[in-house]
Amino acid sequence: MRIQNVSGLVVSASILLTAPTAIAAEVKPAHALARVSDNAIMSAEHNLTGVWERDPSPFEEGGAGAAEDMPPPRPGPNLKEPFAAEWKALRAKRQAALDAGKPLADSSTLCLPEGTPTIMQAIYPIQILQTPGQVTVLAELYMQTRRIYMNAPFPKRGDLEPTFYGFSSARWENKTLVVTTRGLQESMQFFEIPHSDQMVVTERYQITGPDKMRIDFSIEDPAYLKSPYRWTWRYKRNHKYRIPEYVCDHSLEKINPDGTVSFEPK
Repeated sequence: MRIQNVSGLVVSASILLTAPTAIAAEVKPAHALARVSDNAIMSAEHNLTGVWERDPSPFEEGGAGAAEDMPPPRPGPNLKEPFAAEWKALRAKRQAALDAGKPLADSSTLCLPEGTPTIMQAIYPIQILQTPGQVTVLAELYMQTRRIYMNAPFPKRGDLEPTFYGFSSARWENKTLVVTTRGLQESMQFFEIPHSDQMVVTERYQITGPDKMRIDFSIEDPAYLKSPYRWTWRYKRNHKYRIPEYVCDHSLEKINPDGTVSFEPK
């Protein structure tokens, strides 16, 4: 059975089979002018609203096959020791289990949220909605919701409860939406990269052409990283795709006592 492991998330044939078929109904393109606040109308360069998919597809970009783990964005994290060695050993262990046809359980097979920034990987399409004071990201995978607040002050450190998506505050710098996220819980890991409560994720959203977008990412964490981890993902807007319901209900996978995953009807 074909199995794909994505960012430490096992995406199996069962997921690909159970994901609902896209409703190919025509959806009118977002207007060139989008109202995003009570006092401002933004131009096409500021209009992020729409359904977006990775360009190229993350599977094509990573070249993941039946028993090949999709790598983290190049060049990979510049971790301090002993974290670098531990992370490489963990990745090797997961790949060995995948090669043996006995993938290890992870947050995906446990139906847990992907968190920030993994949700932006867009294994299945994501939808961005701009409303007054907020940008909302809706993911097809497990129907996740991420809220980004415009020009919002961060809560005090002691008041910032760690969550999967963290607290995201955004501001416009000319034609770039800069989003800063803090307060990410340590159990939520991007490609299983360890981090501390000091981690800060910065995203820079830019419309680069008709229905084209890029996001430049940066992860900073002085406790674990020698230097910021930076990469770029590109997207294309799909006007014809309507995101369907996609509930994680373990209909075809089984978590075994030894921590491996089997794919079988229940």
